[in-house]
Amino acid sequence: MRVAIVDYGSGNLRSAAKAFERVAAEENSKAEILVTASAAEVATADRIVLPGVGAFADCKAGLDALPGMVDILTRRVLEDGRPFLGICVGMQLLADRGHEHGVHPGLGWISGEVVPVTPADPSFKVPHMGWNELVFEPGRHPLLAGLPVSPHAYFVHSFRFACADPARELARVDYAGPITAMIGRDNIAGTQFHPEKSQATGLTIIANFLRWSP
Repeated sequence: MRVAIVDYGSGNLRSAAKAFERVAAEENSKAEILVTASAAEVATADRIVLPGVGAFADCKAGLDALPGMVDILTRRVLEDGRPFLGICVGMQLLADRGHEHGVHPGLGWISGEVVPVTPADPSFKVPHMGWNELVFEPGRHPLLAGLPVSPHAYFVHSFRFACADPARELARVDYAGPITAMIGRDNIAGTQFHPEKSQATGLTIIANFLRWSP
C-alpha cells in the first residue's frame, strides 16, 4: 500500500510523515509513506493525504502551481475513490471558497465556506490554539472508531470550515461557540486539528485511515 503525502510547500511535512510511518510500523501494514510533489507519483497512490499550514489562498496557489496535481487528485479521489485525508488547511481546501485576505476558490469537494473563527466570548483568543475536546456521535465515522469518550485533539487555526450540509460535519469542538473539527463524505475526510500532533487520538485516527475501505 502506497500512501502519498502531497508536498506543495505548506508546513512541516516531516512530522506528518513520521506519524504515518510510526502507525504503519505498529500496525505491520507494510505501507510505503511517500512525501511527494509529483502528480505522477500521486497517480499511483492507494491513499492520499493533503496537509496544510498557513493562509488558504497561499496553500491553494501552492497546490495549483504543481503541474497536473489538482487534475490527478480529482481523478484519484473523486473518480477512482481512493481514500483521502485533508489536514488543517488541507481540509479547508475542500470547501467551495475561503474568505481569508479576500475570497478565493477551493476544490469544491465538500460544499462550504472557510470563514474567520469568531468566539462569542472575547476572552477566547484567535488563533484557536491548543487542545480541545472532540464531540461526535459514537459510530459516526470509521476514522473515529476506537476513540474514548471526549478525546482531545490539537488545533492551530484562525479560520473554520462552515459546512453547507450539516451532515458533512463528523465532529466538532466548542470554543465559545461550535467549530467544525472533522468533515467527510464517501471516501473523503478532513480534520481541522493535526492528527500528527494529537498523540493517542491522532495516532488512532491515522491507523483508522490506513485501514479504511470506503
